[in-house]
Formats: sequence, C-alpha cells, structure tokens
Amino acid sequence: MPSVPEDAAAGGFRVTMVTDRRRLGGKDAVLRAAVAARAGLDCIQVREKDLGDRPLLALAAAFVAAAAGTAARVLVNGRPDIAVAAGAAGVQLPEEGLPLRDVRRAFPSLTIGASCHSVEAVRRAAGDGADFVLLGPIFATPGKEERALGLGVLAAAAAVAVPVHAIGGVTPQRVPALRAAGARGGAAIRPFLEAAPDEIMRAFRAAEGGLPFPT
Repeated sequence: MPSVPEDAAAGGFRVTMVTDRRRLGGKDAVLRAAVAARAGLDCIQVREKDLGDRPLLALAAAFVAAAAGTAARVLVNGRPDIAVAAGAAGVQLPEEGLPLRDVRRAFPSLTIGASCHSVEAVRRAAGDGADFVLLGPIFATPGKEERALGLGVLAAAAAVAVPVHAIGGVTPQRVPALRAAGARGGAAIRPFLEAAPDEIMRAFRAAEGGLPFPT
C-alpha cells in the first residue's frame, strides 16, 4: 500500500485532522470530518484514547464511512487491530507505543505513521520502516509551551529519509514556514475545533503560497 504522504499531489502540503470529540462541546466530530474531507482534507487521525475497544471501533468505522468517496484516509492512533477491523488505511504509533517493526510484521497492509519528539526518534522510526513521521510539538501549545521543538529541529528531522509532518501549533498561517523547513504536511486539532472545517481547509490551501510565518 502506498504511504499516506506519497498519495498527495506533487508539491502539496498534506493536512491531517486529529480528532478530539470531547472538546467539541456537543458538535458532531464525524460530521465535521466529513465536511473537511469533502473540502480536500488528506487524512483523519482518530485519537480518542479514553474509549474502550467497541466504542473506538464504532467511531473509527464512522470516520471511515464519513471519508468514503473522498481522498481522505483514516488512521487510528495506537491501535492497528482497530484500524484493520474498521477498514481504516493505517495506524499512528505513539513514540512509546507498540514497536513499529512488530506492527509492520503483523499488519503489512497498513500505512504506519510514527509520532516522534526528537530528531533521534525520527531516525529510529525511519530505520524501522515508518511510512511517515509526525514530529512535534513544533510550536508552543497550551500546556506544552516548554516542549516546543521549533523550526530548526523540524528542518534537521526533515533531512532524514522519511517524510516528516509537523504537529503542535499548526495553523494555515504557519504553513509556508513549515514547508520551508521541509515539512511535507501538518496535523492540527484546534483549528478544526474553532471554525467551520471547510473554511479551515480553504485557509490551509490558500496559505501554501503565502508569506512565511515570522520566526
């Protein structure tokens, strides 16, 4: 199966919506994902760590159905078994989660993304065969101000032979700077919670040709 990053149009910036149904204040997370998918979203990462197996499977399957007929692909955070059962395209493995090599051996059909927090971790993930890496937090976010890696670390990681996507403070305004640092894409939570999903996707696409965010 081709990796998630390689499915993008040449030169495109892949956008991932990371789900967080608890922060939506009663809004329908699946419906918002469907709207974003129709507006050009590339990937939906189902990250709902508080759910048990059956509720998580049902929710992941709902996101897969919401993305049907669009180019968006669904990844499930940390649970390759749920990803397969739900018909998702792949799994996003936390840095301290299941060993990537073992997941690759057991689930060869899945796209595997690795979440990393350092250049060293990116190198390990690349060596273990990750299809792409999600590196962060790149910018400061609430509760993670002291953990921000910055664009310099992103640039160093992007030199590794695996596509690197950014997470942490990713907004449309920061897309040019992220691309300049070598990011092939970015994952976001907050923008999709605070505005209409189709408007956010239009902003992400429009930002690709804008001026770099000041660093």
